[in-house]
Amino acid sequence: MTTGQSAPATPIPTGQDPRLLRRLLRAKDRIDAASHEDWPVSRLAAVSGVSVTHFAHAFRQAFGLPPHRYLLTRRIERAKALLRDTDRPVTEIAFDTGWNSLGTFGRTFRDVTDESPSAFRTRERSLTQGFDRVPACYLNAANRPDLNIAVSEKRRQDRDNKVPGSQAMEPL
Repeated sequence: MTTGQSAPATPIPTGQDPRLLRRLLRAKDRIDAASHEDWPVSRLAAVSGVSVTHFAHAFRQAFGLPPHRYLLTRRIERAKALLRDTDRPVTEIAFDTGWNSLGTFGRTFRDVTDESPSAFRTRERSLTQGFDRVPACYLNAANRPDLNIAVSEKRRQDRDNKVPGSQAMEPL
């Protein structure tokens, strides 16, 4: 590095074999393409061609979330889009996005978004005016649910009147 150049802001992750990363991406792509299906870790590991334990550890290391949380993120993201863009009943959306129980869907949706599916639909429809010219990929990225912590941990933090990720940053 020459004088005046700075180090890259984000270090490139090392330690994982590029062939393993390709296999993990294959499993991630399968989740993305069919998030409504059941994706136990054993099935994803089989898609990747590695052991269950190795897959779970490597997936979390590569993508920052365990496989199940990533799947929940994709399901909630899809449910939010359907609630916002269609008039389909909440029950139908819950089952079409892979949930086996309306109660589990509603509880998880509320834990992640802090509002019920019906309240989310009402609020989003009142806000969508003017967003019709913004590309959907930008809106999806901005509205992606944050599941970096377990839902039970989020409940505990809410109960303790703490907001996740709200630690004050010290000035530079």
